[in-house]
This record gives sequence, structure tokens and C-alpha cells, in this order.
Amino acid sequence: MKKNILILSGSPRKGGNSDTLCNEFMRGALEVGHSVEKINVAEKNIGYCKACYYCRKSGGKCVIEDDMAEVLQKMIEADVIALASPVYFYSLNARLKALIDRTVARWLEVRNKEFYYIMTAADGTEAAMETTLACFRGYAECVDGATERGVIYGTGVYEKGEITSKPALFKAYEMGKSV
Repeated sequence: MKKNILILSGSPRKGGNSDTLCNEFMRGALEVGHSVEKINVAEKNIGYCKACYYCRKSGGKCVIEDDMAEVLQKMIEADVIALASPVYFYSLNARLKALIDRTVARWLEVRNKEFYYIMTAADGTEAAMETTLACFRGYAECVDGATERGVIYGTGVYEKGEITSKPALFKAYEMGKSV
């Protein structure tokens, strides 16, 4: 069955290590016939949630007029969401976290999603990524009907391109094919 896949790449470096894993995940998914869109979060204008709850009174419209409404609609329409982030001080980066926080405007509409998590870190251990993974899983806990389908750990990568010599590259491709 063809699925609608949305990849949210939190990497601030286009072509960086986590972004490269997103591309491989996308390549695998496209090869088996899925519809895939990748959004580079750093290229979008997405402000931080103000916790004003204007969205409650306005039927899900946020008081902040930026790119988030478009991204959130794509999240609602997706069957599969892949969240990707480089690990910064044992957590996900701020731009992707801001995007996740902004889903509050229509969070009850983001439901029945398959989630994949893609992470990269300079640290060579998967344990260094557990807080980032906990953040991803925490978001999914708030999504009704969410199911975790896979996790990719890109360990021991710092310089742009280092991921190309790591097993995570092939794993991302294979995971995309298995969606």
C-alpha cells in the first residue's frame, strides 16, 4: 500500500549527517513506490510557541503567521512521519523542538501516524542519544494512535559527510524501503 511519508529534517546543515540519512530513508521509500516529501526545518520560518492558546479560540489557527500552518497540515495528512535531528547536548535541536511545540494548535488532528526517528551525534555511543529519542517518543505519546516503526542511530559523526562510511547510511535506506 502506498503511503504518504513526511520527513522533517532538523539539520541546520543541508547535506549534513542527519540530513544525509533522511535522503537515504527517502531514497528507499521512493524506490518501493511511496510518496515522500522532505522538509528542511531550517529553511522554514517557524517561530516559538507563545503558549497564548489563541489556537483554542480560533479553531486551530495560530496567532503566529509563519510557515508552520503549512507544515502542520502536511503532518496531519501524512501516514508516516520521520523526525530527524543532530544531537545537541544530549537533546534534539531547537528548530525541530519549536516545530514539535507548535503542533499544539491542531495536535488532536495529528493522529494514527507511524513514526521513524533519525539521530546523529559526534559521540560514538547510542546511549548519548537516549534523551533525544525520549523527546521524540514523548511527542509520539501525545499523538493518538502513534506507532514507532524504527530508530536510526548515526553515531561517531561530526564533520559533514562522515555518515557516508557508517552502517547507519545503509540502515536508513533499508528502513525507508521497509515502510
